[in-house]
Amino acid sequence: MTQLRRSAAVRAAVGIVISVVAIALILGQVDLARTADVLATAAPVWVGLMLALTFTDLLFRAWRWQRLLAPIHHVPYLRTLGYLGIGYFANNLLPARLGELVRSHYLGDREGISRATTLGTVVVERVVDTAMVVAIAATAIVVLQVRGLIANAVLVGFAFVTLLILLIGSLILAHRLPGAARLAAAADRWPRVQDLVGKLRGGVAVAGKPRTLAQAIALSGCAWTATTLGFAAGAQAVGVQLTLAQAALLASGTALATAVPAGPGNLGTYDLAASTIAVTLGVPVNTAFAIALLTHASTLLVTSALGSVSLLRLGWARAEPPRIEEAAVDRGAARGPLVGRKPAGD
Repeated sequence: MTQLRRSAAVRAAVGIVISVVAIALILGQVDLARTADVLATAAPVWVGLMLALTFTDLLFRAWRWQRLLAPIHHVPYLRTLGYLGIGYFANNLLPARLGELVRSHYLGDREGISRATTLGTVVVERVVDTAMVVAIAATAIVVLQVRGLIANAVLVGFAFVTLLILLIGSLILAHRLPGAARLAAAADRWPRVQDLVGKLRGGVAVAGKPRTLAQAIALSGCAWTATTLGFAAGAQAVGVQLTLAQAALLASGTALATAVPAGPGNLGTYDLAASTIAVTLGVPVNTAFAIALLTHASTLLVTSALGSVSLLRLGWARAEPPRIEEAAVDRGAARGPLVGRKPAGD
């Protein structure tokens, strides 16, 4: 546990350093006074539409997580939305996207599901989401014939997604791989680790359910459609009319950049990526930075509001989880049941 906390602390420190460097790079490129002048011209109607689309994106993301959880245990949609909002709110306050651990912990405590299993579904969610982002960015690059740094970043993202898919496949099929019996025998010496890995695989195993995976992919497409339109609305608010392909590249490219662990709320990395991509699309630098600030503020505002309301509704204190019988996702993916009532301290 001490090693895990130390690893999280190191990750957080690295994330903060990355954000500081990104902010320094931005400040060296823009004129803050001119950026403020651009923001002052923002049309309230388009800003309101951007906020509505941001919230619509969250609605689809909550639905997606609910469908990924469904093979393990049914979690009502509104509660799933609340848990998601609390995790995203935590991301706004904590560095290195540690909010993903917060929402896994929060849902697991209140739904009686192992936190490791819940984290497994989040891992699948993030892989599906990143794969969708890479697909959107690659399509936009082809349509817009973009070259250089942005195209290279998408290629790196494609390689990263491929690696993640292979890792998930290995976790699901670990018991069928050569040498699996020897590894299982060796793991018997560390029953605690074996138990945690088995529960994590129980969550990851939802990726092996074709219907569940298809639903997650479809809902990811809906979420990113809302996000893309939200970026287009944010740009339109300051008088910049983006094509659908340009808005898609701006949204997906920014998302790829924020996959890198950074400071709270992806401060710096989000804004640097969004403004750099907008400049590549021909937007003046100060206007590009204004678009980045508008879209980023929209995300922070909506996720923080949803998280705050969810905390007030669900409470922070640990609740007694319901007594449920959870279905194993894939009985063959581990020795014994993959998902079960979590032991104390899991």
